[in-house]
Order: sequence, then C-alpha cells, then structure tokens
Amino acid sequence: MHLPVPGPRDVLDVLGRGASAVEQLLAAVPRIVALVDDADGLLDRVHGLLDRIEETREAAAGVVERTDAAAGRAQDLLGQTTLLVERLTPLLDRMEPTMERLQPTLDRLAETTDPHEVDALVAIVDMLPRLAAKMETDILPVLDSLSTVAPDLHDLLDVSRELNEMLAALPGLGKVKKRIDEEQAEEGRG
Repeated sequence: MHLPVPGPRDVLDVLGRGASAVEQLLAAVPRIVALVDDADGLLDRVHGLLDRIEETREAAAGVVERTDAAAGRAQDLLGQTTLLVERLTPLLDRMEPTMERLQPTLDRLAETTDPHEVDALVAIVDMLPRLAAKMETDILPVLDSLSTVAPDLHDLLDVSRELNEMLAALPGLGKVKKRIDEEQAEEGRG
C-alpha cells in the first residue's frame, strides 16, 4: 500500500486553504510518526528475517555439501562392493554344487557334535605343532634306522632259536623249557 508523504508544496497548499486544513495536517502528524515507527519496526523485522534466511541458506548449503560428500563415499563403497560381488559370484557359483553335496554331512555334524568334542578337537589342533616336531626329531629317525636294524634282529632271533635248541638238548632242561612254553602259551591266550 502506497502512502503519499506530503512535500513542501503540499504544506503551502494546506496553509493556503486555511486553519482547518492546518489542524487536519497537525492531527495527521502523530499518525504519520506512528506509521514511520511501524515501518522502522517492519524493516528491523525484515532485516532479522533476511539474516535468519541467510543463516538457513548457509546451513542448508553445509548440509548439501555434507550430503554430496556422503553420496560420494557411498558411491565409492558401492563401486567397491560391486567389484567384490563380481569377484565372489564366480567363486560361489563354483562352490555351490560342492556345498549342496556337503549340506547333509554338515547338518549331521551339527546335530551330533557336542561342545566337549569341539574342545577336544581344538586341543588336538593346538598339539599338532609339537606333535609334528616330535615326529620329525624323534620318531622318523628311529623309523629310518629300522631298516638297518632288521637284519640284526633276524640274526639275534636265529641265535636265540639255536640257543633254545641247545638248552633243550641238555638233560633236565627239557622239562623246564616245556613248562616255560606252556606258561607263555597260557599268557598268550589270557
């Protein structure tokens, strides 16, 4: 709404019209002053509103910037995920038939395995490094030497048989040998 503000010419025209016009003009002055005050208040509110709009715009720009950054990171993650899926898909396709064949076995294993059996298996796995070291340092060398010991053992057995035969030929020792053979046969059955 446009309110005309009286200029100097308007004031002279009013003076020319007489005292009643001057009274009307003077009566309008407080209203004009109130209107100017109201206009100043409105301008202050408009400036405050413009400041808040600017703050909101800056905050929105920050949100848009962070959203763009998050969208960029999400796009990067999506690209990495896509590459991972492309790498895993052929592997899973190759493993699927095997996994389907293993499924009944895995189901049965899950149904029949107790926690104490899993603990025992873990204990065995924990012992494997020590067991492998013992095999390499103690048992395998003994097994390797058995091939050289075997002929000596055969010779020792042959001598033992000959000694047994000689003892059996001695008078009176035949009965002792027979009793020892019977005792050993009973221990073998028991």
